Amino acid sequence: MTQRVYLIGYMGSGKSTMGRWIAEAMNWNFIDLDHYIENKYHKTIPQIFEEDGETHFRKIESICLKEVSDIENIIIGAGGGTPCFFDNMELMNQTGLSIYLHLTPQVVFDRLMTSKNKRPLIEGKSGEELLQFIIEKLEERELYYNKAQVIAEGATWTVEDFLKAIRGA
Repeated sequence: MTQRVYLIGYMGSGKSTMGRWIAEAMNWNFIDLDHYIENKYHKTIPQIFEEDGETHFRKIESICLKEVSDIENIIIGAGGGTPCFFDNMELMNQTGLSIYLHLTPQVVFDRLMTSKNKRPLIEGKSGEELLQFIIEKLEERELYYNKAQVIAEGATWTVEDFLKAIRGA
């Protein structure tokens, strides 16, 4: 059985929430990659984006992904863009089981509209702009997301569904 599981998907897809539940059910640890970065660099993700730009953020995100890919018995919630930069998707597939939490653009939109989290890529967008942004970004990112070893229907999969996929890998 795999010693490491990466949850990937668009922002708001449930990677952190589901990751914690799966980790608890397996008696493993959970790492939210964004929180790992914030703790390591003592800045929030929005601060890093604002002060250093997305390119710098993506570089440190890749470095941190490599660091956590050495940990065993871990569920890792990757950032929404993590699979799309450098060779991050390949690293995840080589070092563990990658699971894509697939959602429709409308479900992502509904979740993000009610989210209390600050997300630098969508801040200040109207509802219509946000939905269009989600549709475009999902279309770009699915090229990477679909390289996952397991594609989970994020709106309907239960913890038990994830456990079966992990144990069967």
